Amino acid sequence: MPATAPHERQGAGFESGLNARRAPAEATWRLRLYVAGQTVRSLRAVANIHKLCAERLDSRYQLEVIDLYQQPQLARDAQIIAVPALVKPASSSPYMVVGDMADADQVVAVLELKQKGD
Repeated sequence: MPATAPHERQGAGFESGLNARRAPAEATWRLRLYVAGQTVRSLRAVANIHKLCAERLDSRYQLEVIDLYQQPQLARDAQIIAVPALVKPASSSPYMVVGDMADADQVVAVLELKQKGD
């Protein structure tokens, strides 16, 4: 297993492996991804959003992955009715992207994720 990078954090349960990337102090983007267990679609969404953030946000992001099987109350609180669902929790825009996050251009457009300087 590779060594843990300085920007990675450890946790318990299913989320520990998924919440691997924690942004450095200068991070701009906070994202929350709701998933339902370790399904193929959930794992694909996690991989796709990590790839998108690494490529388009220069890895300046914090991704919180929430497994609704372990924390169903968070789905109710956030009014999540379909998963995987990606949201910007502190956003002024109420938009979310549902699916496996394979269409990076759609994710960027809907959540208005742009690098500084764009």
